[in-house]
Amino acid sequence: MEFQTLKEIYDSSIRKYGNSPSFSMLEREAMTYADFGERVEYVRGVLLGAGLSSGDKVALLSSNMPNWNVCYFAAVTAGMIIVPILPDFSGNELDRIITHSEAKALCVSDKLYTRVSKEILDSMNIIIRTKNLGIISRKSSDLGTMSTPQPDDLAVIIYTSGTTSSPKGVMLTHRNLAMQAQMDRDLFFVRPDDVFLSILPLSHTYECSLGMLLPFMCGASVVYVDRPPTASNLLPALRQVRPTVMLSVPLVIEKIYKTQVAAKFRKSKLLGKLYNQTIFRRAIHGMAGRRLLNLFGGRLRFFGIGGAKLDMEAERFLLEGHFPYAIGYGLTETAPLLAGAIPSKVRLGSTGPILPGIEARLDNPNELGEGELVVKSPCTMQGYYKNPELTSEVLTTDGWFRTHDLCAFDSDGYLYIKGRLGNMIVGPNGENIYPEDIESVLNSHFLVSDSIVTQEEGRLVALVHFDKAELEKRYHEFRDGLATTMEDIKADIIRYVNSKVNKSSKIATIEEQEEGFEKTPSHKIKRYLYTKLHKNNKQ
Repeated sequence: MEFQTLKEIYDSSIRKYGNSPSFSMLEREAMTYADFGERVEYVRGVLLGAGLSSGDKVALLSSNMPNWNVCYFAAVTAGMIIVPILPDFSGNELDRIITHSEAKALCVSDKLYTRVSKEILDSMNIIIRTKNLGIISRKSSDLGTMSTPQPDDLAVIIYTSGTTSSPKGVMLTHRNLAMQAQMDRDLFFVRPDDVFLSILPLSHTYECSLGMLLPFMCGASVVYVDRPPTASNLLPALRQVRPTVMLSVPLVIEKIYKTQVAAKFRKSKLLGKLYNQTIFRRAIHGMAGRRLLNLFGGRLRFFGIGGAKLDMEAERFLLEGHFPYAIGYGLTETAPLLAGAIPSKVRLGSTGPILPGIEARLDNPNELGEGELVVKSPCTMQGYYKNPELTSEVLTTDGWFRTHDLCAFDSDGYLYIKGRLGNMIVGPNGENIYPEDIESVLNSHFLVSDSIVTQEEGRLVALVHFDKAELEKRYHEFRDGLATTMEDIKADIIRYVNSKVNKSSKIATIEEQEEGFEKTPSHKIKRYLYTKLHKNNKQ
């Protein structure tokens, strides 16, 4: 069956999977699909009873929980427009987003409620507490009207936290999201007995589409964890849930690789030498991969990674360890997935092929075949809310979306992301240098927490925020003949990086970034702040 709207998906799943488990909180509440449907009907009635009608906006500001999904479906099945908001926005940003969206209702969790100004709260027709679906306040008792949503009706406005601009509202239709869920299912078939463990914010399109809409459409269940996905929090959850599917960002798996795999070979010169030999490295990775799979509960069959570039060394470990990972590529503006592969089809460094049903081309390719990826997808947004100028910069008149990502394809159609168009550095000899590739190597070093690579007078400079805990350990090891000064440490890292990158991408110097980099609510470095600051500080 092909779905055209989120309401069609909702009606189908409630009907087919009524007695099956749907969404639950670890060690707390659990719901069947029938239970979920009852809550959705209740919240939908509450919204209508507060004077909201189809086409009105409902802001959703909450941590992950089953009732996040209840509020989402209550709005979209009534033809209202849901506005999921990232919990990490500042108070002022939250006020601006809610005002800009013209939301008439707010569904909010307890901790985030206090970050919204009194003026915004007072302007709402109704405020619903996501924890128990109780009504915090209501100022209207008018009865709204509801109509059946159509495929091209607006369903969601998602405010992205760009690294180079203020938040902008991505408008996605029912068709965009329904088609995305079905394309995701065609890539990786989700079964009704699958169990998802959710560790990413539902307000991210990645988690919402692949981690909520997809399993809901397929009758699977999702378990939420009410604490950050640190090792101490995640390990007990993995043992208890034993998930079959998980979605993650690179940081989670990179940290596991740096601390649990690579760290063991820094402690012994002999092990380090063996690790540098392919045959031994593969054997070591095979054993470590089996242990990691057991750590994840032993049932995992799909571990999706997206949202940023994955460190190549960490990916090599996953590949050689036969861990069931897959890397996907997409943007909020495309709902999000554009390219991906199942675990048995992954290739090192690639996001996999473009999904069936999506057209893609490379504009202005260079001599290496690298150009800007431009796509035409049934999942592409209508545009940016109340921002036609910005919309016209990324959407062509004939429906193609400019990703602003520099990419290349291999002979089999596998996609390789080179970096953001605006981040590319032109070297002194005219060569294209992609700072993200260099930063990926830098961040794989056990002493590096985050980094940005910029250019100064034709030389590549790395701004580095060091891992303070690892630095402290390093200083305690001075007596063993390791680095003795910060300059020695920097020189050691430069040698490490330059041994792994091509000639034009070698860094000349490292400058320490004492404080952590300022990041967006989706935890990406606000690169533009530091490239400008660095240049200004040198003048």
